[in-house]
Order: sequence, then structure tokens, then C-alpha cells
Amino acid sequence: MILVTGGAGFIGSNFILDWLAHSDEPVINLDQLTYAGNLDNLAPLRNDARHVFVRGDIGERALVSGLLARHRPRAVIHFAAESHVDRSINAPGEFIATNINGTFSLLEAARAYWQELDGGDKSAFRFLHVSTDEVYGTLGPLDPAFTEQSAYAPNSPYAASKAASDHLVRACYHTYGLPTLTSNCSNNYGPRQFPEKLIPLMIANALAGQALPVYGDGRQIRDWLYVGDHCAALRRILDAGRPGEVYNVGGQNEMSNIDVVHTLCDLLDAEAPAAGSYRGRIAHVTDRAGHDRRYAVDAGKLQRELGWAPAENFASGLARTVRWYLANRDWAAAIASGAYRDVHWTTGVAP
Repeated sequence: MILVTGGAGFIGSNFILDWLAHSDEPVINLDQLTYAGNLDNLAPLRNDARHVFVRGDIGERALVSGLLARHRPRAVIHFAAESHVDRSINAPGEFIATNINGTFSLLEAARAYWQELDGGDKSAFRFLHVSTDEVYGTLGPLDPAFTEQSAYAPNSPYAASKAASDHLVRACYHTYGLPTLTSNCSNNYGPRQFPEKLIPLMIANALAGQALPVYGDGRQIRDWLYVGDHCAALRRILDAGRPGEVYNVGGQNEMSNIDVVHTLCDLLDAEAPAAGSYRGRIAHVTDRAGHDRRYAVDAGKLQRELGWAPAENFASGLARTVRWYLANRDWAAAIASGAYRDVHWTTGVAP
């Protein structure tokens, strides 16, 4: 059994679905169901005993310790985080509380649990911390991509909070020996992403006949990683990664925001045509404060040491993403109305 935190969010829910598609090993899913946590993301598992959902905060030490003691997981995969840069600018305290204090509390519970394990169970235990490339800061147009040796230089409250959590994980390994693994991923996209991020926001606005807002000149460059490829990388890191190591996960798809939006508009013109091209709805708006200009991730270590490489290129991944949103308009409508917040269900054994 494994314990997943934040498993009702975008990447976490995709990971759980991917995990149970490849394995019958059960999952305990701990999620507080904040605004981006959506149990509809896990609808295929509604009656699946392999998935046990527990609503709760990673900062509730007694709850986490109780789950660990009762279910005896062999690993913790830690997704739970506040992750939207704009929200971190407007309300940084929530990011400190969850990403730093919450991670610390989770680490303490995991460390106490691990120290009580015996023999093979203790040596096999892993704590996989899922982080971001934003901890490294920004790159110039000709700078080499971030590697695991790149200096940390976070430029937003979100990035700073994730950098702090990364350092706590590192310290827990070097001080106490807790067998941790850290992954730093590039910009994820794909099904079930909350529509505050660029790609799902553009799709939602386009289908609603609204403007497509693009920050500044739209020339900010990101490395785009299809969420299914990210899930495969995490499974591989958990299976074969070396404790104490950091692995960058990238999609090998650098593209500017405006080019992403243009590509999306062209796909939507073909898949869901409207009166006039969707490109005509693009509206450049005031740039975000402290907006990093470029991220790029060198995932060579992960490829060399663990044999992982992305299966999707940007064209194929984006086409899959657009078709998912078009086929799941009820999901998007529930997000827009807030109705998903009223959904409560559990499977498996109660905590």
C-alpha cells in the first residue's frame, strides 16, 4: 500500500488513476479538498476498494500518524501543495502554511513511522516529494537548462515555499536518514487540470465565448510536460530512484505561452469550430508581477540512470488534452459553478 497526499488535485489524481491502471497495490488518498481538490477527478474509482479516500490536512499530525500506523504504507508520495503563482502573490500565507509547515509536519510523521519499522520494511520505505522547476528561478534565452545542480533562486512566494519544502526534505535525509526522493518537474498539462492554469483556462474561456487573456507579450517560455509522462516518471523514481537524490522531470518541449495559445486556438478551430478563429479572442493583459521569463529542464539524469523518457510530444499531448476537455464538458461546468465542492464520497476502509 502507498499513501498519496493531494490525490484529488490535478497531478495527484492522474497519478492515482495511472497507478491503479498499472498495479493492484492499494492507495490511501489524503486530501483536504481545498478549491482545486475535486473528487470527480477520481470518478472511475468511486466503487474501487483499492482506493481509500480520507479528507484531511497534511498538517494534522495525529491524523497522518494514525493513517501510517493503521495502513502501514511502504511509501508516501507527497503532491499536496498550493501551486498557483497568482494566488501566492495575493495570499502568500496559505503557501507558507501548506507547502512549508504542512510538509514539515508530514515529514515528522513519516520519520517517526519509518524509525519504528523493522528490517526489510524499513530499508524499502520511501518518501517521494513532488516539487517544481520554479525553485531554480528564471533563465536567459541562451542559458542551459536547469539541472539537479542548479542553484535555487525562487522568484515568487509559491516558488520560495516549494524551495523551502525541498530543503526540509533534503535535511531530513541527511540528518535522520529518512529515505527521501525529490522530483522537480516542468509545467504539467493534461486532463483534470484546474482552470486557473494557462491551457485549461484558454480552453474554458474559448468554449464559453470569452476573451483569452495572455500575460504581457506572451513570450514567457516554459518546458511543457504531459501529465501522463510525469506519472510514469514518478512511478519509475519510486521504483528505482536512489534515496537522497533529486530528479528533474521535463517534457523536452520548450514553447512560449503565446505559441501555446496559438496552437490551442488552431486545435479548437478544428475540433470545436466557432464563428471566426479563436485567435481573434486573444487579449494581452498586464503582466504578472515578477513573472519568470524562461524555464527549461534537463531531464538527462532521469533518462540516463532510470531509463525514463517522455512518450508524448507537445502536439500529441495537447491534442489529447483538448479532446479530453471537449469530451468532459460536464466536468468543466461543475468546476465553473462550484458544484464539485459539494461532492463527498469514500471507498475502501474508513481511516
